[in-house]
Amino acid sequence: GRVLIHNKFDFISLEDIKFNWELTANGIIIQNGSVENLEIESGEQKEAIIQFQKPNLETNTEYHLKIISSLKNNVLWAEKGHILAWDQFKVPYNTIKESVRLEDFPELAIDDLKESYEISGNDFKLRIGKSTGVLESYIFKNIKLLYSPLIPNFWRAPTDNDLGLIDFADQSAPSFDFSWKDTSKNRIIKDITYERVNRNIIKVLVLFTIDKSEQDMSIQYTIYGDGSIVIKNSISPSINMCRFGMQLTISNKCNQLTWFGNGPHETMLDRKTSGALGIYTGKVDELIHNYIKPQENGNRTDVRWAALTNEEDIGLFVSDRGGTHLSISAWPYSLEDLELANHTYDLPKREFITFNIDYKQCGIGGDVPAMAMLHKKYKLKGNEDYTYTFRIVGYSKEKGDFNSLFKKFLPLE
Repeated sequence: GRVLIHNKFDFISLEDIKFNWELTANGIIIQNGSVENLEIESGEQKEAIIQFQKPNLETNTEYHLKIISSLKNNVLWAEKGHILAWDQFKVPYNTIKESVRLEDFPELAIDDLKESYEISGNDFKLRIGKSTGVLESYIFKNIKLLYSPLIPNFWRAPTDNDLGLIDFADQSAPSFDFSWKDTSKNRIIKDITYERVNRNIIKVLVLFTIDKSEQDMSIQYTIYGDGSIVIKNSISPSINMCRFGMQLTISNKCNQLTWFGNGPHETMLDRKTSGALGIYTGKVDELIHNYIKPQENGNRTDVRWAALTNEEDIGLFVSDRGGTHLSISAWPYSLEDLELANHTYDLPKREFITFNIDYKQCGIGGDVPAMAMLHKKYKLKGNEDYTYTFRIVGYSKEKGDFNSLFKKFLPLE
């Protein structure tokens, strides 16, 4: 609980600054308090003790300490309680990864049809196309959750910085490669097979030949008897990528987005330290960001889990399963709508919501105005191997709260 506080003011002490702290377990506040009498003079540093108690450690749980500094009194430029700064630290508790009992899951049935594999359980049915290699349908409690299939995606609606590098510095090689736009459409299935692991686990493995990769891209679907699909994506691009992820559309009735990750505002790979890790929720319409010129927006980084649900709390739950965390975004329009629009009023409101479930996007840069100029660590570099794994499953209130569902840890088969 020891922290070092540095007063970076040039002339004033911290006697008029209040310090509060919060200890969270998977984003839920479990302890809080304040640090008193931190009268640190300008330019000086002082160690403080945060008096939190070690909780009873739960399985599959992360603990974070957040420290918030705010004004004790009204001043000319802000009111009492105005937050000046905050920081957040992961508490290095050794928590246990505990898996659910797979033998308790219901049995799965599979139909090996000419054009697809159809797999069903107690309250769900899904279809993976043999000619597409993707999840084409997912029905949960007789509700069709997928408006369109879950497809690989390597493209984003270019940002001002992505375009600016080309507009103003033709001699520079852009880190954003426009040749990725049609890569998903041009993918070719090389092989698709299935394996029944046991009575309640079925695997489907798909190999694709794609542009800009000398090696096959693979997608492995592991379907469990509870309706969960664990999806493992692997790719070895020969050039830099702007995005590595998957995209689906869902009915616009599922317009409540809740997530455990950085927030509440949008964040990007190189623009995320302003987002505190926590649990946030809001309507999809409220979580997009209307830039003057429509472009990629609404991304949330370091996401552990996310859910899109309707008024009856039924919908789709997504969680990281590979330890890389996810980037997610949801829009009331399509990627094509976003790319083609010149003004925000050009953006239609569709009868579906676009849901992006990504490994990551490259950063947006901007050290030099209107230029990407990405730092190396924020690029998705070519000639490297990338793998990410996530779980999707139909959600209803009977499954418990989102954190409870997240903590039901599925072992990778």
